[in-house]
Amino acid sequence: MSDDEAGRRTDADGSPGLSVAVVDAETPGNVGTIARAMKNFGLADLYLVDPPELDPEGEAYGFAGAAREDVLPGAREVSFDFLVEQFHTVGFTAVTNEDATKHVRYPFATPAELAEDLRGVDAATCLVFGRERVGLTNDELARLDQVASIPASADYPVLNLGQAATVALYELRELSLEESQLPERTDRADERAIEGLHDQFADFLEAVGHPEEKRPKAGRLWRRLLGRAHPTGREVRTLRGVFRKASQRLREE
Repeated sequence: MSDDEAGRRTDADGSPGLSVAVVDAETPGNVGTIARAMKNFGLADLYLVDPPELDPEGEAYGFAGAAREDVLPGAREVSFDFLVEQFHTVGFTAVTNEDATKHVRYPFATPAELAEDLRGVDAATCLVFGRERVGLTNDELARLDQVASIPASADYPVLNLGQAATVALYELRELSLEESQLPERTDRADERAIEGLHDQFADFLEAVGHPEEKRPKAGRLWRRLLGRAHPTGREVRTLRGVFRKASQRLREE
């Protein structure tokens, strides 16, 4: 792959592709962890600036999981200049500035906000992560296009390098994953079935002897509860059966 091809790379659907770069990582294990997270969330292109030695029998490949087969051996060692010249770049940092008076680390986006921002970027994008101890320097951040930071405890905001990349890639997964292993969520139950459940709840209130003047309020609370819950068809059928049997039992006593 030529340098120009790297900068133009796109996903299968034609949208700009995402790559990951790790600058001056100290431990091979973190590089392997990042490669594994990339594999988890549908990314393939890993760039390494001044990397540690990645022994195929060592820690990096041991931590990489299935990414040892493709992402990690396919990683390219490049210069920081290459990243700046070939990509729209996003640098990640734990320490930010509070306002624009010191703009190197401001403004910043959270990974969730970044996902929305990057949908409008018509260029190959590289997510740049820095060193374990000091992250990216101010000089490096000043050369990057955007800055992102993961919200964490003010008492201890610094995440492990591999953890930070995993969190960021998870939040950006909609840009790189067409589908996951999770099944599609079941649709909300049919409105007629839900209304039938409301009727049976009202019948249950009567059967249990709930004060008549309080039944409208209880019915409204029940309706609001179900409105937030978005029950499935099976859940509605089960609850209707429970209320029906309970009402019958109460009336037989």
